[in-house]
Amino acid sequence: MQDEIVNRVANSALQVFDLEDYYPNGIRTQIDISQWLLEGFLLKEKDFREALKNHDWSQYENHFVAIHWSTDAIVPAWATILVTTYVAPFAKKVVLGDLNDLETALYQEILPTIDYSLYHDKAVIIKGCSKKPVPESAYIIAVQKLQPFAKSIMYGEACSAVPLFKKAK
Repeated sequence: MQDEIVNRVANSALQVFDLEDYYPNGIRTQIDISQWLLEGFLLKEKDFREALKNHDWSQYENHFVAIHWSTDAIVPAWATILVTTYVAPFAKKVVLGDLNDLETALYQEILPTIDYSLYHDKAVIIKGCSKKPVPESAYIIAVQKLQPFAKSIMYGEACSAVPLFKKAK
């Protein structure tokens, strides 16, 4: 007679904190402003303003937007701010940087709103594998928020967790 397979992780007191559970759904878009620079490098104000005026900003309706430039151009601060004035009325959120910077900004907004007291005196594992683009910075924020409450914190999967923190007795 074969022994029944028992899921000891499911039966344990271990609490899984999965950052994917807090991943905001929505389209992520990068706007590369070098498309409006002369040869991708030189900002000519009149041409830049005209290109922005003629761009279809409505295509970013309800998008999370990262504004960046893919060239080594030196872009004045007012240029990215001006792009923001055009896209902000349509976008859910606008950040300066790449998609990783965008994800970081989203998690910086979401993670402080969670009730971490649910993890009071619990052994917590911060789930490591993710199908969504959870930035490493989100894990840094999460561990700081969990640490005052959790009895212990691990990272990874239950079968191969790395201990990170254990509250002093």
